Amino acid sequence: MVGFILRRIAVSILVLVAASFIMYVLAANAGDPLQDLRGSSSPNKDQLIAARTAALDLDVPPPLRWFLWLGGALQCLVPFGGCDLGLTLSNAPVTTILPAAMLATIQLVSVSFVLAIILGVVVGIATALRQYSGFDLSVTFISFFLYSLPSFLVAVLLKEFIAIGFNNFLQGGSGIPVPMILIISLVAGLVWQVLVGGDLRRRLVTFVVSAVATGAVLAYVSFTGWFQDPGLGLVGVLVLTAGIVYCTVAVAAGFANKRALLGGVIAGAIAIVSYFAFQGLFDVSSGGTIALLAVATVIVGVIIGYAVGGNDRGQNIKVSVIVSVLSAGVVLLDRYMQSWNAYISSPRINGRPIATVGASTPGFQGDFWLQGIDTFTHLLLPTISLLLISFASYTRYARAGLLEVLGQDYIRTARAKGLPERTVIVRHAFRNMLIPIATLVATDVGALLGGAIITERVFAISGMGALFNASLQRIDLNPIMGYFIVIAITAVLFNFLADLAYAALDPRVRVRA
Repeated sequence: MVGFILRRIAVSILVLVAASFIMYVLAANAGDPLQDLRGSSSPNKDQLIAARTAALDLDVPPPLRWFLWLGGALQCLVPFGGCDLGLTLSNAPVTTILPAAMLATIQLVSVSFVLAIILGVVVGIATALRQYSGFDLSVTFISFFLYSLPSFLVAVLLKEFIAIGFNNFLQGGSGIPVPMILIISLVAGLVWQVLVGGDLRRRLVTFVVSAVATGAVLAYVSFTGWFQDPGLGLVGVLVLTAGIVYCTVAVAAGFANKRALLGGVIAGAIAIVSYFAFQGLFDVSSGGTIALLAVATVIVGVIIGYAVGGNDRGQNIKVSVIVSVLSAGVVLLDRYMQSWNAYISSPRINGRPIATVGASTPGFQGDFWLQGIDTFTHLLLPTISLLLISFASYTRYARAGLLEVLGQDYIRTARAKGLPERTVIVRHAFRNMLIPIATLVATDVGALLGGAIITERVFAISGMGALFNASLQRIDLNPIMGYFIVIAITAVLFNFLADLAYAALDPRVRVRA
């Protein structure tokens, strides 16, 4: 194992060095970094050209200049060595602009990336278990449709119908029109009857119940002005927490495991108590406070699962931790909702909260909760845009992977032994199904961290993609190389982690030196 790791590190270093040389030489010969100064009418044009040439070593041939850049880049590996990635054409150190671009991109892609994986895997499993059903065919059609859409078109449609439409709706204050409630209710009924499936009678009952329930909820939120002053309240927190406990136990352990059910109920009950206990603390909370509470939530979940015990203590701990984390998320969601009215009432927001450009509202001031809502409203549309496209590919990979695994001999053996279908899927098929997903995740991480150039451009977010695009147009070599080194290291690192993940997901895979 140690030999494998050392060999991979050595090979990765050689790949990075060779790729950086090729990238540097190609970018250096792509254009003239002095072109803007040569066409300038400034009286001191010659002095400006000489100053930039000296600052960026433009009088040195590109292959030799690469060694100068490499020497500065290697200083980043030495603690307190003074990392030097060179200067931009504007004489700004690359080490000062690169972190800001990385932070903007990470904020943009992290949530969409995680949600795409989770939703894609869940929906892919559901479609595989109901192969060739109406639900499977509907998801297949939607997935291919989303995958084929250009990202800029998705972004523009979201800006037009979500941002502008919802903002106009909030400013109008007239509530949801009755015809719209009826249309949404009918669509919801059709969707749910496809999801549930079954015979004609079951589909009709599902359609009626879901349509009526959807219409009742929409009528309630419309007539009470819920969108202007939302909140879950005690009833909402109770219902959502009960749903989390039910779904987590059903999927992860099964209701036959009474100890897991007990652990989930205890974790949910503690979350309900926390809803009342922490309201005062939330009013004076900061990011550090929430981080400490998050750690405490995981620890409490582990303690509950361990205390419940049983023959499968690990599974009980997993159930308790999942319920604790998700229930705590519901409590935090309610607290954010409590600050929504104050946010949209701010003069800077002016009743139109869903933003279409930028990563934050210029000049907006507020507490931790208001700043969080501001970040959410700015990243909502680009996150949905990236999520819709990524979700389609993960759904297809998950479905194909599970169908392939379900045809293996060991799955037939597990079923022949009389194991419940939930155990066969969760404990036997799920892990092996994740192997192609691990490969896909490893390749996607580098691409996503590189920045969604089109999405960033549409929503005016200054991330890695925008940095690379602007630098390439100006032949600004050092920012291009800074971008490259971040993406290259990320890609190499996550491909290495994917190799290790194979052994963890499938015991038949062994990493050998």
